[in-house]
Amino acid sequence: MSETSASPAVSASGTPLLAVAGLQAWYGESHILHGVDLEIRPGQLVTILGRNGAGKTTTLRSLMGMVPRRQGSVRFEGQETIRLASHRIARLGMALCPEERGIFASLDVEENLLLPPKVREGGLSLDTILELFPNLRERLHSPGTKLSGGEQQMLAIGRILRTGARLLLLDEPTEGLAPVIVQQIGATIRRLKQEGFTILLVEQNLRFAGSIADHHYVMEHGRIIDRIPNAELESSMGKLKSYLGV
Repeated sequence: MSETSASPAVSASGTPLLAVAGLQAWYGESHILHGVDLEIRPGQLVTILGRNGAGKTTTLRSLMGMVPRRQGSVRFEGQETIRLASHRIARLGMALCPEERGIFASLDVEENLLLPPKVREGGLSLDTILELFPNLRERLHSPGTKLSGGEQQMLAIGRILRTGARLLLLDEPTEGLAPVIVQQIGATIRRLKQEGFTILLVEQNLRFAGSIADHHYVMEHGRIIDRIPNAELESSMGKLKSYLGV
């Protein structure tokens, strides 16, 4: 996976890659985020946990500039991005893999993978992506509609790796997938982290989150209410289940 070595940061130390302070967001008159604060250092994998409707997806969309009305501060590599359009944020090195995946049904796997442009140096080549996801190599000329849910998720993640992004925003990548596919997705995400990518992951699967993350932010009613280091996840399970209602 040599293409990644030049672009992502390689250690979870120093200045935060992403620093969010007082982030607020609205959909029309609905006030969804009420002052979100979080930070991610280079090379870390961080999760946002929370019940449905807590504001997790809105947080990712706000970071990408996809929510028109937002306030607060979002600094990426020290640069304020709160007033930037989505395409400008993408050029800085941030990419979102949405929960709905956004696969183009009229295109085959190869065409879907080649569709997004490389907006920065360091985007992965098609061969490297197919090395990460061997299932996609076998289905390279299959239409997007013919893929399983797991294969669609692999395709959605593979597609953003072409852009040259250093910070990957992944929204519920294991939702609805069989356990064996969850294991494959987890192995790939761990490999991306080892290669130096920084990852912010929205996830409902506590076991999966605990197997890959450095720490966890807990969100409730549009606010971050706790931060739990992964080493303390088991001992915090009681209060975490109370937060999540499980």
